[in-house]
Amino acid sequence: MIADRAENAGQALWFGDNLMTVRVAAGSGDDDISIVECRMPRDGSTPLHVELSGDEIVHVIEGTLRFRVDGNYFFCHSGQTVVAPKGLPHTFRIEPGEGGTCLVVTQGDEFERMVREMCLPASAGYPVRTERAPQAGQDFFDGPATSRFQVVGAPLP
Repeated sequence: MIADRAENAGQALWFGDNLMTVRVAAGSGDDDISIVECRMPRDGSTPLHVELSGDEIVHVIEGTLRFRVDGNYFFCHSGQTVVAPKGLPHTFRIEPGEGGTCLVVTQGDEFERMVREMCLPASAGYPVRTERAPQAGQDFFDGPATSRFQVVGAPLP
């Protein structure tokens, strides 16, 4: 039953001072699609990372994000969507303003699982600083090379 497999959808988690909410859990459908809403403060940035199991789609709900995808830099504004192709290093940073919100769509559970393993429940308070943040060169999963998420560099300055 789909409801049983989606029991963790809606869970809000702190990743440092980023509020991550799993909107669609990977196990909720047959295609293993995961959607995570990310609310980040101004100047927040993801580490440079690579998904090896599928593309990452980032849809900007609010704010302006500066992206780096495979060495190319560009801005994305509210209502725009970026696809970071599988295997290419990418990162983004929230530009000046009040912060930003985006949806991160991935296939497979690697990103969602990393979020769940690296974050703390939002009920723990705001914001939660943790030593569990990903470091460059860190592999999150020991599975085959085609099903991993890897941090390969620092966030955008």
